[in-house]
Amino acid sequence: MNHLVIYFVSSVVRCLEFLFLARAIMSWFMQGRDSKIYEFLYLVTEPIIVPFRRLLERFDALRGFPLDIAFLLAFLALEVILTFLYTL
Repeated sequence: MNHLVIYFVSSVVRCLEFLFLARAIMSWFMQGRDSKIYEFLYLVTEPIIVPFRRLLERFDALRGFPLDIAFLLAFLALEVILTFLYTL
């Protein structure tokens, strides 16, 4: 039973990572931002990114930074979750 739960959670995290990558690639193209696919990607991934964005808002130096560090931290957090799951 424990292995089944770990497999399920790791599969969900891997799917989320794929959605994060798809969102990042689509954000490079201006016409992609108006599509229904991008809206779906935004709706699924944004709730994961928001806590990191709120945390980083406290740092004045990062407000005008050209890269979305909150996005990168959220993706890294998913990797940490996967690493933790694989050690169980």
